[in-house]
Amino acid sequence: MFRVFLIVLFLLLEATAFCSGAEPKVEVFPPAPYDRHIIYQALVFFWIGIVGIIVILAMKLREIQRVQKMGIDEEEKNAPFLD
Repeated sequence: MFRVFLIVLFLLLEATAFCSGAEPKVEVFPPAPYDRHIIYQALVFFWIGIVGIIVILAMKLREIQRVQKMGIDEEEKNAPFLD
């Protein structure tokens, strides 16, 4: 099993090395430093937002677990009706 993994890994590395020489290098980010700054700033805000959403979801899940432990979410069987 380990040998098969090594062979596949070797073939993948060789295939990427073989194909990398055929294509010209294309610049992903714009050459102007100001534009790069804007792109990096947008990436930072994006990841801060993702981490913030994860933190908020974790806090909500803890609150739901706390309410379930206290039994507040269950209905009482002998609760009086407010007619």
